[in-house]
Amino acid sequence: MKPLYNKASFSGEYTVLENGSIRAVFFKRLCGYGFAEIYTKEERLMGVLDSFGEIKLRDQSIPMRLEADGFTVSESGGGKTVTFDVSSTVSAEKLRGTSFEKWVGLPFDKPVLEGSICFTLKPDAPFVSVRIGLRSNFDLYAEYIKLVWLLCGEASYGAEKTDALLPGVDWAVGKEWTSGNDFFRDPWAMRFMPHPNKIGSPFMAVSHQGDYISCDFDLDRPVTRWFNYKEIYPQPVFAAPNFVDRADNSLIGITIPDVKEIEDENKLGCGKILELHIGEKLEFEYNITVGKGDSLDALADYVKRTGMPDVTPRYDFDEALDRIANAFNTNLWHEDLGFGYRQMSPKEFSAGEIRPYYPGFLKRYAAEHEGLAVASGLAEKFEKCEELRKEQESGRKNTGDSADPEKEGDRILSWQKEDGSFRFEPDGRHTSKDDFRVARSFIDPMGADGDTALYMNTVPAGMLLSVYEQTGNEKYLKGALRALDFCGDMTRPEGGDYWETPLHAPNLLAAGNAVVVFERACRITNDPKYREKAVRFLRSLLAFTHLRTPKGMNLTYCTKPCLCSSDWYFANWVRDFVQWEVLESFNTAAAYGIDWRELDPELDWDTFGRGIVAAAFTFMADTDETVNWRPHNIPDTLPNYLAGEYNGCFADTRNSVTGNIGGMFISPTAIANAIYTIKDRETSKRDDQV
Repeated sequence: MKPLYNKASFSGEYTVLENGSIRAVFFKRLCGYGFAEIYTKEERLMGVLDSFGEIKLRDQSIPMRLEADGFTVSESGGGKTVTFDVSSTVSAEKLRGTSFEKWVGLPFDKPVLEGSICFTLKPDAPFVSVRIGLRSNFDLYAEYIKLVWLLCGEASYGAEKTDALLPGVDWAVGKEWTSGNDFFRDPWAMRFMPHPNKIGSPFMAVSHQGDYISCDFDLDRPVTRWFNYKEIYPQPVFAAPNFVDRADNSLIGITIPDVKEIEDENKLGCGKILELHIGEKLEFEYNITVGKGDSLDALADYVKRTGMPDVTPRYDFDEALDRIANAFNTNLWHEDLGFGYRQMSPKEFSAGEIRPYYPGFLKRYAAEHEGLAVASGLAEKFEKCEELRKEQESGRKNTGDSADPEKEGDRILSWQKEDGSFRFEPDGRHTSKDDFRVARSFIDPMGADGDTALYMNTVPAGMLLSVYEQTGNEKYLKGALRALDFCGDMTRPEGGDYWETPLHAPNLLAAGNAVVVFERACRITNDPKYREKAVRFLRSLLAFTHLRTPKGMNLTYCTKPCLCSSDWYFANWVRDFVQWEVLESFNTAAAYGIDWRELDPELDWDTFGRGIVAAAFTFMADTDETVNWRPHNIPDTLPNYLAGEYNGCFADTRNSVTGNIGGMFISPTAIANAIYTIKDRETSKRDDQV
């Protein structure tokens, strides 16, 4: 057979690895193997592996590919392996005897890199496993080494795509560009070679018309280290369309050296010189997978195969509850006022308003720890809150008004359009913070009046479902279902955080809300199409979640709120984590009796739930342990933080590169509620087993 890839010479020789799921064909150039074409079981070309690797030296203008004269085939454990003994091109040798020999002087007369690359395919696997082992023959200074250069769509569907996903960094659909400025403005828009700490999973995927191709690897295992020098890790390169090569395809690449500092991002070679020493070894492994679905389906398939990572909490869950309860009993209590903390003036919005109210979990904690000093202290504060509330309520006039659910339902229906949708009204009912008005007048609109997105529809749909459950009036159910059916073609969660981020940016809050509303609709109607959407948007949480942790940084299960920047310039949500949104999604689902593990048993949502709670502990303030928080829009509160007034609370943001926390503080109630949900489910599980 002949290759479809026409940007390489072809000697007429090739070999094939295939099973019932995937087909990989390895071709020999005139100068040696190899490049490869990756096909689905239906013989659809999904991607081209441009080479087995490439090195670009600092002092040589021509990059040198890794190539092999031949190959060997072996079988073990039911799998078949094709091994190529590779060496880097000797450029001087290629020019010998040509007109170039007299005026192009190249220094090396033997390969600078040698080793092997092994491709393994098991009978039932939808992926080819690749193992690279190389050694340096010289002391070298390299600009880069390409370990993977997978051209998705090359010689087939080109740069067209259904979507492309690099978890935690980029999720582009349709004609959007990765690193595009749809949801960012430069310099933040450019993220084709991001700092590895920003990457949620060691995984990249591109899909087109029902098929995907993906690459997964170990991002936290070094490729090389010489003696006691710094470790060099794999660096993902992701561009759809492939603006790196300026080619009609999408690029999934992995190179070294890796980005160590923010200022080195988005430079092939990272702007740093890679030192290699004679005898130094380079080792790297990765998988190329093809499958059915889009990039999110590809990510879910990857997580099914590898499992959720282990949870390593800063505190165990009981200790976390103790810390939170102690905070409410000390620094979060204000005599004659109630529970809370002060971050802003009383006339401004405050997430920590001090009031004579206490969360339900605190009453439970006190009851379960009766006899301890903290429980006694809390009991006294509960009584004080009751007294303070009575005093406040006695001064208010009781109007006797009560909420009329049908009146509220009719008000919601008045917003609905003829097509069933609910629309964005930035100067109307969606006016809250002034961020989008500032962005519209100062930079560009983050959302157009009359536009819509998933969150714009699921929120009012959920409200209508509640009215229906209260009244039994079918018109409210019909209105809710019309809104959800309007969302039938929506595959990426969008619209949450609309008050400060672009309306169509990929968004975790929109995903979490959609899970609850679609599952509620399924339970009311028994229509499985709504559950399918609930599972879809539950799995989309994976795209925002760190399912890995870099060396020395506990980032596992930290989540990105959205893959965009706030107000175009003022907060970078690819760099910064936010944990309250995923906790709210978990707690809201639990409040409606929705258990993620039962909704989608194919994935380990038990571990995921524990993980997102454990990750929240890394956001918690404890000035006796560490001082790592700084305010930005509330700078006068730093002395309060240093005095321990926010201990036990958790911060709005955490920087993925530095690990530091920032933003406003949030009550730890959400963490405690999630812990109790998990503990109760574990108790129920044990009881069922007995």
